[in-house]
Amino acid sequence: MWLALLLLAGFVSACSSAGAGPAIVAVAMSQPPTNLDPRIGQDAASERLAQLLFSSLVKKNGRFEIEPDLAVSWETPDARTYVFHLRKDAVFHDGRKLTARDVAFTFQSILENRLPPPNPKAGTYRFIESVDAPDAHTVVFKLKEPHAPFLWNLARGGIGVVPEGSPPGFARNPIGSGPFRFVHYVQDSEIVLARHDEYYDAKPKIARLKFKIIPEAIVRALELRKGSVDIALNMLTPDMVETLRRDPQLEVAASPGANYQYLAFNLKDPVFSDVRVRKAIAHAIDRKAIVDHLLRGQARLASGIIPPGHWCFEANVATYAYDPPRAHALLREAGVAKLSFTYRTSTDETGRQTASVFQQQLKEVGVDMQIRSNEFATFFADVQKGNFQAYSLQWVGGNNDPDIFNHVFHSNMIPPNGANRGRYANPAVDRLIELTQRTSDLAERKAACQAIQRIVAEDLPYVSLWHLDNVAVYNKRISGVELLPSGDYDFLTRITVKD
Repeated sequence: MWLALLLLAGFVSACSSAGAGPAIVAVAMSQPPTNLDPRIGQDAASERLAQLLFSSLVKKNGRFEIEPDLAVSWETPDARTYVFHLRKDAVFHDGRKLTARDVAFTFQSILENRLPPPNPKAGTYRFIESVDAPDAHTVVFKLKEPHAPFLWNLARGGIGVVPEGSPPGFARNPIGSGPFRFVHYVQDSEIVLARHDEYYDAKPKIARLKFKIIPEAIVRALELRKGSVDIALNMLTPDMVETLRRDPQLEVAASPGANYQYLAFNLKDPVFSDVRVRKAIAHAIDRKAIVDHLLRGQARLASGIIPPGHWCFEANVATYAYDPPRAHALLREAGVAKLSFTYRTSTDETGRQTASVFQQQLKEVGVDMQIRSNEFATFFADVQKGNFQAYSLQWVGGNNDPDIFNHVFHSNMIPPNGANRGRYANPAVDRLIELTQRTSDLAERKAACQAIQRIVAEDLPYVSLWHLDNVAVYNKRISGVELLPSGDYDFLTRITVKD
């Protein structure tokens, strides 16, 4: 049915009269951001938009290395002290000069719990003892103890600097110093950004961006065919991508992605408290068949949260090949005669299709998996509260640094402190995570990170599924689409539109 609709949309588009390129570039989004305050928003939509609206002290390049952003330089007089020197040409969207007081206010508001609870980022920055601004262009951070991932925790996307005195309702009209400024947000419909002409770095080449919130993948595809959407990044089913690839008005750009798709268990639920049951589920899922057929080869199998090629990636971990007899045996060992559980997902098309395949594959080993899908905000809120037995989500960009282990697997990081949504707890993993955070020896940090990966693969709080490719489908009037492994929106600052 969707194929027929796409073909019809192509006919309508071909019959439409061509006009000049739009003054605004329309970008498809699948769900609205949960919060445009960069001190709070943690979902992928919020963090991707924050990268356009806000600046940070530092940023990551395409190799996940730290580079200057608002800070032109920094030094560490001792292992617990970081001194940042700010650029002098940064201006907020309302015309105010950005100073060290704004940086200090941003972090103090998190540390002093001035923001509406629960705030998961409070746990991320709990290691900071104080933040001071001795002058307009110097910021001094004092840490409670040495913290190796500190610079990565300050990078753009994870946090952004807000003006001093930003009120509680700041998210409704956010003011940053990034390459684009906020214009308006129509709830669950669209978000419009305009170029920040006083941006200190390379200014965007386009005047405006309109992010159209379109929950249904088929509608996103139809709007691409009609020309009412210009770009969709990681927003279409693989089948739709292959169909749209044949459209003469569209281009497809693809590159290996670092984003990580996983299936998570609630370890406090009696159904999944036994690791043998979790391993049985893993052996019952044919990941390769899903990648080859449902995903049309647009992904790589994952063995853990850290992507291959990363400096601390560990290849020698337990993996769970498709093996139904082994799944049966593990369930028998666990004393489970009949297994039934509910799997949570959003209304995303690929997510629902994947859930249906999981359901069928698990049925073949006698497991009854019920699917419950909700729009993203409801789904994500329930996951944060622990109202689930199993679910699947992606880590988008957050797995670029090993500090992801702390955020996801440390026993102190159960929401709202962090993102240990499955309530995983292993004292050995906690100790290794704490070592990775305090050591300044890169070799020691790497060894600890790799040990964490080996233990987590055995404990299996997550079933590692795949690293999806980044795939952008866009109108041929757009040029300069260069995708980063993180799959973020940074490329939108460099695109151009033909007249």
